[in-house]
Amino acid sequence: MLRVGNLQRSIDFYTHVLGMKLLRTSENPEYKYSLAFLGYAANPEQAEIELTYNWGVEQYEMGTAFGHIALGVTDAYAACEKIKAAGGNVTREAGPVKGGSTVIAFVTDPDGYKIELIQRPDGSTGGTGVR
Repeated sequence: MLRVGNLQRSIDFYTHVLGMKLLRTSENPEYKYSLAFLGYAANPEQAEIELTYNWGVEQYEMGTAFGHIALGVTDAYAACEKIKAAGGNVTREAGPVKGGSTVIAFVTDPDGYKIELIQRPDGSTGGTGVR
């Protein structure tokens, strides 16, 4: 679950930039929050990301416990180009990880959450990835 400052802006990023599907949403007026669940397919076939918007809260401090979300991709170089073309923010271009050969890249969502793209050695996405 990621807390976001603007639910529609975050939905747009995860659907238009990362190619996920909006799977479902819910509203809780009594407790003043909205939820959106996104993924490449629904559970249990694929993992989902839950976005939580607490009404009236536009920004959160990141804290030190969260590192990043990781997504497997077929081609990290091509994924970065698609993300940039869709208006996404690539913060580390695709290339080998320091001290290794695995190709990775990083993008940042509108709330500042880091997303690592890991190029799978076998060319598969493991069922996930930027499409």
